[in-house]
Amino acid sequence: MGQQVVSEGQYLAVFNSTHRVLKAEGLLKNSGLPIMLIPAPRAVQADCGLAIRFDEDHLNVIIALLTEQNLLPAFLCQFTNNTYVTIREYQHENH
Repeated sequence: MGQQVVSEGQYLAVFNSTHRVLKAEGLLKNSGLPIMLIPAPRAVQADCGLAIRFDEDHLNVIIALLTEQNLLPAFLCQFTNNTYVTIREYQHENH
């Protein structure tokens, strides 16, 4: 187990379905953004078990792209002081 998957200050976009997280990952990677799909940490409740990790400097661009494509996560959290803090929750319309 050794290595920390999420570093201090990094964000996690946590999705409610595997389909949405994989679609979001493709969109962000194709846009050249340095993101990583990771297993959601146990401390974060994730329905699909996956999350997208990224650094704070890319927050606004990532949220703008996900908003534009109607792919916002269920919630966004930040790893700070060895804990995950929920920054924002997003409501989704069922299509």
